[in-house]
Amino acid sequence: MLIFFILVYLAVTVGISFYAHTKIQNSGDYINAGRGLPTYINSAAFFALWFGSETIFGASSEFVEGGFNAIIEDPFGGVLCLLLVGIFFARKLYDLNVVTIVDLFSNRFGRNTELVAALMMVFSFFGYTAAQMVALGLIISAAFVGFPLEYAILVGSAVVVFYIFWGGMLAVTLNDFVQSIMIVVGLVAIAIAVTDRAGGIGAIYNSIPDGHLDILPQTDGISITNWIAAWLTLGLGSIVSQDVFQRVNSSKNNSVARKSTILGAVLYGIFAMLPLYIVTAVKVLDPAILEGDLQMALPQLVVSTMPMILQILFFGSLISAILSTCSGAILAPATIISENILPATKDEKKILLRTRLAVIVVGIISTGLAFGNKNIFELVGESSAFGLVSIFFPFCAILFKTGDTKMGIWISMIAGTMVWILAGFVFQTEINPMLYGAGASFIGLFFGYFFEKMHFSLRESR
Repeated sequence: MLIFFILVYLAVTVGISFYAHTKIQNSGDYINAGRGLPTYINSAAFFALWFGSETIFGASSEFVEGGFNAIIEDPFGGVLCLLLVGIFFARKLYDLNVVTIVDLFSNRFGRNTELVAALMMVFSFFGYTAAQMVALGLIISAAFVGFPLEYAILVGSAVVVFYIFWGGMLAVTLNDFVQSIMIVVGLVAIAIAVTDRAGGIGAIYNSIPDGHLDILPQTDGISITNWIAAWLTLGLGSIVSQDVFQRVNSSKNNSVARKSTILGAVLYGIFAMLPLYIVTAVKVLDPAILEGDLQMALPQLVVSTMPMILQILFFGSLISAILSTCSGAILAPATIISENILPATKDEKKILLRTRLAVIVVGIISTGLAFGNKNIFELVGESSAFGLVSIFFPFCAILFKTGDTKMGIWISMIAGTMVWILAGFVFQTEINPMLYGAGASFIGLFFGYFFEKMHFSLRESR
């Protein structure tokens, strides 16, 4: 019965994609849904974008081990990101009327800078997309008992790539709206059920270990520094993310862009607490489940203890959450590949075709990466950190016109990336390597700016 309803749900998802396909007339419809989405649709899209595998599997497993301090990065950093985008960035980005964030680099500094920024931004998505594919595989493997995880990842990846390939951003956003409803209904139903079985909210609350609800760090310098880094990883790193920008850009006006982003943040902040509450109830209902893979604790609880209707709702909400996030994460880099890496063209049919082909390429690469690392929380964190150390400061400099410095942009992108790699993968620093990379990126931006300014002054004085 459960398998049947999962297949029906996937069929409905693909059906929505076929409907969206009938509305696509040009590349603008495919990439930005014709820039016509109202507030309620786009708010659901922002919520569904963030409410993915890292929220349900990653954050819940991290919360079991370390409490709120272990999940500062997500969901708290994710909420911070959307709030900052809504308050400071959404209107300005929408009014630019560009297709990708990388277009800012191209319009200001030309083709070479565009290519470097595009490559860095595309690379930042692979780990994030791989995390969603791992999660899809986990769900399919849990529902189809005995089905190997590797095969499950392949099946889930094929489904999501197909419906993006066919329906584009409109399919993504329409599915996001339906999937947001499924997420809320499914998780609320499970939360009510586990509360009843565990003996009430009080029993679940009393099972939380001392200190698990403390959001402030320990008082030593390294803990405080890494706590700040956790806030910044998604909080700043994902601001300069094409999938966030595409949802801003799909709004019907700049007011909708701002309101829907902020409302999406509020929805995410509220409902991201549900998986944490449910996994806490696992400790009361069946502690043995927590002795295995913590990422599988919620599915195992539902499969082993819940009636079929709740299993259907739960797996429906899981699939909804992950399909939403995964679809946006695939379409975003595919758009950058089509618009900013491949040679420019004004042929609408060619743009549509190569964007669709890029969706397939991104899907294949991300699936391969999913086989190499199956820790969802780590994959998402590394992806967002890369965005912060490579693109964030150059992006802000261009958007807010804080300095016309091509050399600064280049030094910032390259220095931030190299220092982050050295700190994280060579020296393996105790302090979060993202801070070293972000610092190098920030310093590099100003170093290049003042060097260019000094060089220009010397030339003028001759």
